[in-house]
Parts: sequence; structure tokens; C-alpha cells
Amino acid sequence: MFNMSFGFLGIQFGWGLQLANMSAIYERLGASPDNVPILWLAAPLTGLLVQPVIGALSDRTWGPLGRRRPYFLVGAILASIALFFMPTSRTLWMAAGLLWILDASINVSMEPFRAFVADKLDISQRTAGFVMQSFFIGVGQTLANVLPYVLRRMGVEGNTASGIPLTVKYSFQAGAVVFLVCVLWTVVTTTEFPPEDAAAFEREKRGRNGIAVLFGEIGSSIREMPTTMKQLAVVQFFTWLGLFCMWMFFGLAVARHVFGATDPQSELYARGTEWGGVGFAVYSVTCFAVAFLLPKLAAATSRKKTHALALVCGAAGLLSVPLIHDQYLLLLTMVGVGVAWASILSMPYAILSGALPAARMGVYMGVFNFFIVIPEILASLGFKHLIRLLFGADNPSTPLYMVMMGGVSLLLAAALVTRVHDVGDRVDEEKVADADEHEFLTVQGSAQPVPSSGA
Repeated sequence: MFNMSFGFLGIQFGWGLQLANMSAIYERLGASPDNVPILWLAAPLTGLLVQPVIGALSDRTWGPLGRRRPYFLVGAILASIALFFMPTSRTLWMAAGLLWILDASINVSMEPFRAFVADKLDISQRTAGFVMQSFFIGVGQTLANVLPYVLRRMGVEGNTASGIPLTVKYSFQAGAVVFLVCVLWTVVTTTEFPPEDAAAFEREKRGRNGIAVLFGEIGSSIREMPTTMKQLAVVQFFTWLGLFCMWMFFGLAVARHVFGATDPQSELYARGTEWGGVGFAVYSVTCFAVAFLLPKLAAATSRKKTHALALVCGAAGLLSVPLIHDQYLLLLTMVGVGVAWASILSMPYAILSGALPAARMGVYMGVFNFFIVIPEILASLGFKHLIRLLFGADNPSTPLYMVMMGGVSLLLAAALVTRVHDVGDRVDEEKVADADEHEFLTVQGSAQPVPSSGA
């Protein structure tokens, strides 16, 4: 589990740098706060296509590196190149273009990792497997978020020709190396189970060749989506909408609300956005600190209750930001977000994996990521107009209000978790026996053999 999840440390290092710093990079290159969301648009649009396609391709791949590992490696190489050149951007459109390449490449690496866990682990081990991923995600994001602050404390000062701090530049370039090395670790140290019948796999693969067949399979997967997945999709939508509110605006809110900065080019503003990165590091530290407690809590209660409670903790953290003006006290808000983040990265996938057919694990994990990408697209397209409608153009309090909106969205997600049917929950044997008196247990193409029992 350690080796197969270690690559996530590098993936999250790159993604964490992107999330903590891109809004500030955009502002330094001349974007106003209400234009920041639209500049994030290209990345999720690419992810909407990349994730299910990579998932479907990896389902039908087998070669010297196995099924999923070739995609880990190609994505890591491309993402590392984009990370290295991102902080050298001289214009908004150069930065937005590199973000597009970076996010697409991260998706190529990250999406098969989810299916990788489900491929290699027994159902009883999957919660622990996804939690191990959460642990490494927390470690990677912590390092990414705190690195610019650490570099400044070490004496790194100054900006690039386009105004991007050197601390950010060196962090991104270090991230390029970490991303590639960590993914290489997983590729080299892990193996994958070959198809049980190689000849049958090859025959099936030949019958599934072609773009039309590929997209037909994605379409049929969407039409035949399991009920549990549909229910989780709504939870994911509001969860990630809340997270994007935080990622896009928390650093800006810290600079304006806590540090009192008004000029995006000022040193005080840079210190504020840096401190926002430290806040992100706190929620990442919390993530890996609590990650291994979640399976125990889920075993004592249920995965649904554990996830709902964690989302409420995250909502409480974001909704308390307006009440705090001290930079050190502000960090406590991110503890609640860290608890939520640990659960977000593991519990939905653990619940989902038990409801999916093994032969379509990759494509369904890709389709499930639609419900991460779609809220990001809506945020990118709609936030500018929503902000101007609700708060007015160039309102300095906009970042703070958007962080609060993120908290409300997490609360909605927590309420919706109660609707999810987790087929991996413990079965009430008496209910099954009672239902079987009038509906005999038969083999069905369903994870719910006795529907009338509700179990």
C-alpha cells in the first residue's frame, strides 16, 4: 500500500502548488479578482474529456508496465515540464495555457491511481488503501503549500521579470522534480495483476478498438451508472464546489481581510497570500494526521456518517473565517477543512468501489471525476457574473464572501450524504432472511441481491 500510493505525494505536490498559487499569479499578471475564475476554465474542460478517456484506455491496456502504470508515467513527465515553466510566465494567457497542460497531465496520472487501488486490493482492504492515498496527498500538499514561506524565511527574495516571487518560482521547479521522482517510485516498486486469460483479454481488446467504440463505452457507462454512484455524484458536486470557492479565494481573502492589503503588487499582499499557503499547509497536515483514524471511525459507525461529520467540520472552518482577524488564530479554521479533506479523498471512493463492476473500474472512476470537474467549470463560468450580481465589481470583500459560500456548499454536501446507499455497509441478516421468505435469493446483475430488504 505504501509503494502503490507513494506517487500521490508527487501528484499532490504539483496540484497543491497550483491550487495555492495560481490565483495570486494571475493577479500579479494583471487579472482582477472577478476575472480569476474564468482563467481556471481550460483545465477542467480538459479534465472532463481526459479522465473518462484515460480510464477507458487503461481498462483495456496491458504491456510491459502493466495496465495503469504507463499512464502514471506519461502524465508525470508532461506535468513536470508544465510545472517547471509555469513561474516563468510573462502574460496571463501563457500562465492559463500552462495551467491547461498541467491540469490535463495531472489528470492523466491521477485518474488511473484510483482504479489502481481497486485493481490490487480486496474489497475489505480498499478503505485502508484509499486512506493511504489520503495520507500521501496530505504530505504532498503540506510540503507544496509551506515551501514558498520556508524559502522566504531562508532568505529568498525578489521577483521574476513578470512580478512572480522567486519563492514561488523555485517552489514550482522543485515540484517538477518531486512529481516525477515520486511517480517513478510507484512505477518501479509495484506490479499489476495480469489478465487471468491473456488470449481472451486480447480478443476483447481487439473488439473494443476505435474511437467510436471508446466513446460508446463511456456513454453506456454513464447511462448504466449504478445508483450508489448517482447518489454520490450529487454529494461530490457540492463538495467540490465548496472546495473551489476556498482554493480560488482563500489566499486572497487572507491578504485582504487579515493582513489589510489592498494592492496586489505590494509586499504586504504577497505576505498575505503566502500566509494563505501556510493555512493550506495546516489543513494538509491535519489530513495526514487524521487519515488513519477514519477507517476506525467508519468501522464503529459507518462510512456515510464518518463522511458527513467530516464535511460538517470543513464547513465550520470556512464559515468561521470572517470572525477571525489574527493570522495565527486563522490557522485553526483550516483544521476543520483538513478533517473534511482526509475524508473527501477516501470515503467516497471506498463507498463507490464496492458498487462498480471490476471490468469497468477505470472508466467509472473517470466518469466519477466528472463531478469534480463540472463544479469547477460552473465556478469558472458563473462566479464572475455571480460575484458582480451579489457583491459588485471590484468589491474588496469578494474573496471573503466566496470562502463563506464554500462553507455553505460543504454543509449541503454533508446533508446529501445521508441519501447514499453504501452497498459495503454491514448487512442486517434478519432483514435479508425475512425478505427471502417472499423473494427468493437469486443471482442478479446487481450488488443488491434482495432489493425488498433494503439491505
